[in-house]
Amino acid sequence: MIDVRRLRADPEGVKAALARRGDDLTDLERAVELDRRERDLTTQRDEIRNRVKAVSRDVGQLRKAGDVAAAEALQAESRALGDRERELDGEVAGVSDELRAILLATPNLPSEDAPDGAGPEDNVVLSVVGFDPDQYEPHQRVPHWDIGAELGILDLERAAKLSGSMFTMLRGAGARLSRALIQFALDLNSDAFEEIRPPTLVRTDTMVSTGHLPKFVDEAYHLERDDLWAIPTAEVPLTSLARDEVIAEADLPMRLMAHTACFRREAGSAGRDTRGLLRVHEFDKVEILAYATPAQAPAMHAELLERAERSLTSLGLAYRVVDLCTGDLGNSSARTFDLEVYAPGCDQWLEVSSVSWFTDYQARRANVRFKPSDGGATQVVHTLNGSALAVPRVWAAVVETHRQPDGSVAIPEALWPYTAGSTQISR
Repeated sequence: MIDVRRLRADPEGVKAALARRGDDLTDLERAVELDRRERDLTTQRDEIRNRVKAVSRDVGQLRKAGDVAAAEALQAESRALGDRERELDGEVAGVSDELRAILLATPNLPSEDAPDGAGPEDNVVLSVVGFDPDQYEPHQRVPHWDIGAELGILDLERAAKLSGSMFTMLRGAGARLSRALIQFALDLNSDAFEEIRPPTLVRTDTMVSTGHLPKFVDEAYHLERDDLWAIPTAEVPLTSLARDEVIAEADLPMRLMAHTACFRREAGSAGRDTRGLLRVHEFDKVEILAYATPAQAPAMHAELLERAERSLTSLGLAYRVVDLCTGDLGNSSARTFDLEVYAPGCDQWLEVSSVSWFTDYQARRANVRFKPSDGGATQVVHTLNGSALAVPRVWAAVVETHRQPDGSVAIPEALWPYTAGSTQISR
């Protein structure tokens, strides 16, 4: 969440920043009022609390001096003050809860470097790599769901029978290709990132820490009996790995990666890109994430982007880098670069990675701090993350891009160490 002290010190600046997102600022006005009210009530409560302590000391002294009548009169005053203190304490708690609810729903302030815009149509394409629309042959213009059915490597019909629409099932060489992509991404980043295998189910406060709750409750799978949530991305548990902890500055940046299954209801997709692997409820992904100091964060953002790009280049895929405008930024992000891979069979640019810098927004929610090496006061870390490789759409782009004239699929050389000697997929 945003720092309430920043809102207090510069409310107009915060409003101006959020206005770049196109947000309704009504709740922010309420937050400013609630912050002022909370501080006023807290001051009143603390003054009464101090008065109660002083009266208690006076009562003890009067009783010691034998002045019972005066002591009992002061005790009556103390009880009245105590009642008022408890009343104010309840008011403080109520105001604090309302203020926190607003701050939890308030998005992050966009980076000054993020381009202004109202929505996806205003995003800025920074670079296009390896794309020439004339280089694709007719045999590559077949969508992956048809290729998968022809080769027996994608079984959407039985997946729907087992679990319903927007679930998928890979078979044989298709399942091996998926596993190869995962191991390839893990190995590609193992030089600097510690591999974690976090739980797939997490508590509510873990989801709140990244900003997935309360904003995106309708997109998440909730196990009500246990009050646990199926993670939509490994970003969720990795961000909370150091929740309520203080990290030494010498240990930053801290680089983490994880392969997990990811679960998303895709409640807002309703009939949009629902064929094949374009938009699914469950998928595998390798996530890379870092904790960093504010000074380290820009270089770390560039590193995560370079690593995500490297995986696509190694797989022989055309892609582009898109700088998301303020109106299309995720709720928690201050700056995001999307990587979109070109799938010739679908004839679409498919988002396969969002490389995001969250500043201190997530870490403030998770209470992850660092102790500066110079011995100064603790500070909130910055978090950054990106998909090293999200399997479904990359799988689709690989199958379409590398389809051969005879209908087989050439496996990219970077994956050969993980395919048990296979260099192509054929019927």
